[in-house]
This record gives sequence, C-alpha cells and structure tokens, in this order.
Amino acid sequence: MQNSRRYFIQQAGLLAAGMMLPGGLFAQTEKKAFARKTGLQLYTLRDLLDRDVKGTITRVAQIGYQEVETYYGYQGDKDKGTFWGLTPAELKALFQEYRLTSPSGHYQLNDFLTPGNGNDAALQPQIDLANQLGQQYFIVPVLPLSLWDKKLTADDYKFMAEQLNKAGEICKKHNLHIGYHNHHWEFKKLAGSNTTGYEVMLKNTDPSLVSFELDLFWAVKSGVDPLKLFAQAPGRFVAWHVKDMDKKNTASLTAPGNENKTSMQLLSGVSFAEVGTGSINFRQIFAKAREAGVQHIFVEQDKITIDPFESITKSYNYVKNVLLK
Repeated sequence: MQNSRRYFIQQAGLLAAGMMLPGGLFAQTEKKAFARKTGLQLYTLRDLLDRDVKGTITRVAQIGYQEVETYYGYQGDKDKGTFWGLTPAELKALFQEYRLTSPSGHYQLNDFLTPGNGNDAALQPQIDLANQLGQQYFIVPVLPLSLWDKKLTADDYKFMAEQLNKAGEICKKHNLHIGYHNHHWEFKKLAGSNTTGYEVMLKNTDPSLVSFELDLFWAVKSGVDPLKLFAQAPGRFVAWHVKDMDKKNTASLTAPGNENKTSMQLLSGVSFAEVGTGSINFRQIFAKAREAGVQHIFVEQDKITIDPFESITKSYNYVKNVLLK
C-alpha cells in the first residue's frame, strides 16, 4: 500500500471523509433543540467538485440541502490553502450566495495523531481555514494512514485521546470545537482485551473539549449498535454521517476471520446505498437524537453507482420527508 495522502483518498473513496462533531460543546448543545436541517458531506461529490465547484454547489443548494461539511488535506500539496481552487473567503461567499452554511469541516491531522510523532505543525494553519469559513467544528476524519494495518494497543488510542484533548484546548481558543469521525478500525477489539479503540477514546477524552461525529454506516458495518453508544456516552455525538448499507452486503468488518485481512482487502468489498434504500434502521436511530446530542446530520455516500445528483436527491428526500418529519 502506498503511503501518500493522495493514494489514501483515492483508495478510501470508501472512507468517509468524514467528519463532524463537538462533544465538548455538549454542555451547551444539549440545551438546544435539534436544528433538523439536512446537510451534505461534500466528499460525496469530490469528483464533480474537482471539475466544477460552482456548478456542483449550485445543484446541492437546488436539491434543498441547507448545510455542507467541507474536507481538506486529502490532496496533499494540491490543497495549498484552497478548496477546489477557491480561497476560504471565495468558498464562503459561494455558500452564502446559495444560502448554505458550513458548520463543520474535516481536516487532516495524520502526523499529529501518530504515536512517536505528535507533530502539531499542521494544526494552526487548518484552524485558520476553519475560522475563515466560519465553521464551529474541526473534525478529524480518519485514523492516520500509517496506523491502518498495525496492531494497535490501548496505549496507542490513549495517545490519540490525549492529542485530541490537546487540540481541543487549542481549538477552544479559536472558537472551534474538535471532534473525531470513525470508520471500522476503532471498533476492533484490542489485543488481549474486551475493549475497543473507540471505547478508549470515549473514556480518555474530555467531554468539554472533544466530541464525536458518529458515522452510522461504519458503526453498523463494524457490528456496533449506535443506540448502545448513545446510552454509554449521552450527548457526545453532536453530528452524524448518514449513509445506508447495501442490503446484499451487510457482513460485519470486525467479524471473526477478518482479523488478518488488510484494510484494502476489507474496504474494497464494502458497498453502499442511498439513504432509505438499504438495511440500516434509521428511524430507530433518529428516535434517539436527543440522547445522542446530535445537532447536525450530514448525508454522505462514499461510493455512488448511479448519477451522483440523483443519488444525493434520493437521500435528501428520505431524510427530510421521512426521518425529520
């Protein structure tokens, strides 16, 4: 497996870039009513955005989406402080033109979260980008690439939790709240233990500083019941990624027999569905929105097999007309 970030994103088209979530704001956000707006993680339309950012954002707004979540740092040197060639000020103006808000963004902190490294040099420049976009949430979207296929220990996850606490303190000074977005790695049982990396991070992060953006697909695909997570850590999941699972492909990635498979072996076999057409019981999950502490929901689909705008329209209609009724 190559080690470039570009390769990471190309291959992890299955990954949710996915981010959003403030738990630290939890003491404040739990007092608010769920905004019930439908958002979109723009990674869903990454290829279209690369070709025509303005036309793509126009279509997103026309469909009815009210919020968007950005992503940054997946293209390596191609990013250079811009989003699809637009400066943060230009992108913010484009959002405003179409009455879109961007409360959250995904940002890359691979080195910062890698044990033995902990380099925070990338943190401040990306905080500045989030501030310029007027965002409130700074989301770490994925486990560092170099750790994907390592046998991680509880200490590895404790290090990441400590780093998130540290970043949370820094973000707080800039009116931002940091959050962590999951995939499947975090839900694997740690060696010689009955606990998971996700449980370690929940336990060792400060709720006043760090929240979690729960990717519902990856949780369920990992054999995890989101309702049990909400009961275990109420109020800490202030954002969700809402994506559905192919009914013909529901096997858990953490099932016995998968322990020695590489990340790419596992991820290459994952398939998705438009929200409301797959196997996930979203009605049951949305009924627990208050307990979860969710404030923002973002539709996302890592791999689309139909016209992308048709796909996000189907998902939007189900979320708006069924789940948010």
